[in-house]
Amino acid sequence: MTQYPMTAHGAEMLRTELHELKTVKRPEIIKSIATAREHGDLKENAEYHAAREQQSFCEGRIQDIEGKLSNVQIIDVTKLPNTGKVIFGTTVTILNCQTDEEITYRIVGDDEADIKNNLISVGSPIARGLVGKVVDDVANIQTPKGVIEFEIIAVEYI
Repeated sequence: MTQYPMTAHGAEMLRTELHELKTVKRPEIIKSIATAREHGDLKENAEYHAAREQQSFCEGRIQDIEGKLSNVQIIDVTKLPNTGKVIFGTTVTILNCQTDEEITYRIVGDDEADIKNNLISVGSPIARGLVGKVVDDVANIQTPKGVIEFEIIAVEYI
């Protein structure tokens, strides 16, 4: 059985999405299907087929979320002793040694990842290269632009 590592915030976001899908989206889709059925011939009814497709997507997402939540492994780094080591859930500030650009990432689960908000998946190349390192360590990480050297500036358990 696959365990899905997730922060407490990420698990709560999935629960919220699941509630929204079950209580709002699902009833809307059912109404859309009923309305489309009233228009007659289902073979050539584009509204009906679109609504059924939406229903299929919605039900698939509900099953996916329920499966993940049933096998979730919630990791709250605020309750762990700060050893200074980069682990799942930590916030890491790194320095690109070639460009002197400083950036801060938080290492999260796959469903929480959002690069625009500096949330990177634990399975991403950058996170894999950083996990296990401590402040002042250098990590050589393979990127699409080639190998880039990053120095770890700070590790926070927040």
